[in-house]
Amino acid sequence: MSSVSLIARSKLPTPWGTFTLIGFQEHGSDKDHAALVMGDITGSEPVLSRIHSECLTGDALFSLRCDCGFQLQAALEKIAKVGRGVLLYVRQEGRGIGLLNKIRAYHLQDLGADTVEANVALGFAADMRDYTICADMLKLLEVGSLRLMTNNPRKVKAMEHFGLTITERVPLQEGKNPHNAFYLSTKADKLDHMLKND
Repeated sequence: MSSVSLIARSKLPTPWGTFTLIGFQEHGSDKDHAALVMGDITGSEPVLSRIHSECLTGDALFSLRCDCGFQLQAALEKIAKVGRGVLLYVRQEGRGIGLLNKIRAYHLQDLGADTVEANVALGFAADMRDYTICADMLKLLEVGSLRLMTNNPRKVKAMEHFGLTITERVPLQEGKNPHNAFYLSTKADKLDHMLKND
């Protein structure tokens, strides 16, 4: 049984082109999730894809503490350039700990903790995200083969675990700045993200 239901769809014009916005309802919770789709993503040809976890601070409030907003915009631009792809926007703020706990974690980071240490100090694992939702969204969209835009090997392994084929991991290294350099180095050192040093 799927963990989500496909509820509604509409057109969504963006600076990069017009996507189809598709809304999903997560079973057993009040969370909803979304997919932005361009072109025909069914069939056997691998689909350029991005699994993007909600980041209010980065995506909407222009935070420089992370690379999330930069990655979101770059992924949409890349999909628009090829004219075919899907971006999942999954409501799992702060690697799954929620907005208020993320702000608490930010305070601990202000005092010197890294992102992993802050989550653990608050009683959480380093990454609380559930990728079952992502796999089920892709299956409802009839996507089985992905060119996945990510630096996170856990996303690749999770999608393969749920029966999806990853034909290519497409690096998505965007938005490095003095405010997020420690954050990015922590992702590389403690969460095994594949980031190149520049």
